[in-house]
Amino acid sequence: MAYEFQVTQDSTDPHNLADWWAETLGWEVEPQDEAFIRRMVSEGHAREDETTTHNGRLVWRAGAAIRHPDRPRVLFQWVPEEKTTKNRMHLDVRVGDEDLDAVVQKLVDRGATFVHHRSQGPYTWSTLTDPQGNEFCVSR
Repeated sequence: MAYEFQVTQDSTDPHNLADWWAETLGWEVEPQDEAFIRRMVSEGHAREDETTTHNGRLVWRAGAAIRHPDRPRVLFQWVPEEKTTKNRMHLDVRVGDEDLDAVVQKLVDRGATFVHHRSQGPYTWSTLTDPQGNEFCVSR
């Protein structure tokens, strides 16, 4: 039996990180249902402190997701602690025929940090960190 999955990233600021990654990948942030959230709070199934406002909308504090119709969902979930060590798993962003250096520079201009550029045989990639320090690679 094959299983579906989502990729989950811990974050101290999941809504802003979801916005950053949605723009980076050309995906969309998954909408949250404000009426449902309000009803859950009013009926006592959730507490006000489990919600927050992001971009003028009521959302669950616990996280935000991004999606693309043909790809696994990526969930950014809130955790209280900052990232402290290297990721054991990371995203590889493949840019196809786009100019790799130009894409890397665009990401740096938007808040990523360049770590290094590597190659092995015919393959080249750049490793960066997102605005919260999570490593990812950009390659063709």
